[in-house]
Amino acid sequence: MSIFQKLLQIKEEKGAGYFVLIDPDKQDIEEATRLARCCEEAGVDALLIGGSLLFSHIFDELIKSIKESCSLPAIIFPGGTRQISPFADAILFLSLVSGRNPTNLIGDQVVAAPVIKSMKLEPISTAYMFVESGNITSAQFLSDTRPIPREKPDIAMAHALAAEYLGMKLVYLEAGSGAKYSVPETLIRALRNFISIPMIVGGGIKTPEEARSKVDAGAGFIVTGNIIEKNRDNGLIKAFVEAIHTKNQL
Repeated sequence: MSIFQKLLQIKEEKGAGYFVLIDPDKQDIEEATRLARCCEEAGVDALLIGGSLLFSHIFDELIKSIKESCSLPAIIFPGGTRQISPFADAILFLSLVSGRNPTNLIGDQVVAAPVIKSMKLEPISTAYMFVESGNITSAQFLSDTRPIPREKPDIAMAHALAAEYLGMKLVYLEAGSGAKYSVPETLIRALRNFISIPMIVGGGIKTPEEARSKVDAGAGFIVTGNIIEKNRDNGLIKAFVEAIHTKNQL
């Protein structure tokens, strides 16, 4: 079974999936590995690994250490073509469809594709969409693109539908790391009723209750990063798991 098929199975069985983002620039290998084990014990479904920038040279070693220490799927969430590793299980093959920068739409993908194939990494074709979050995030600045306005769900709907028609498997709605506001439920709900592929929602989600509201609105997967990295609290991770795995509460 492919990693993507496993993700779909998780969504079907649990109502929604929960991913924790591990940024190699915000912790060393030992800290990242310890966090990965904590996530596995708490019931997290998968780990996303990556960041907007990459200041260190530990990317391969970090993923290898995580894979040796826990059984959770390690999925690369790449901030650029340097963030590819044969030690991961899969990679979100992102295209920034909300922007008009050709490098982020197709340029980097052409560069990365042969490397991904040579490493036998599973690519998961994902439409990446920035949503206005109240401040300029690192990803927005580095990509030189404007986010979709929070109050314009019709714009998000058109972009997501185009991505589905292009054959992409997932839509990732991103408010950004450290976002002031998370992706609004009204926008998530509009997409839920308009497209048939699953949605990942991340950025600015600070509480389990907020995560649950995204799931109720139609998110198939929730991502948290900063809030977990700052607190490193097993109890908080478990609270997110319980809130997101909606079918466990029936």
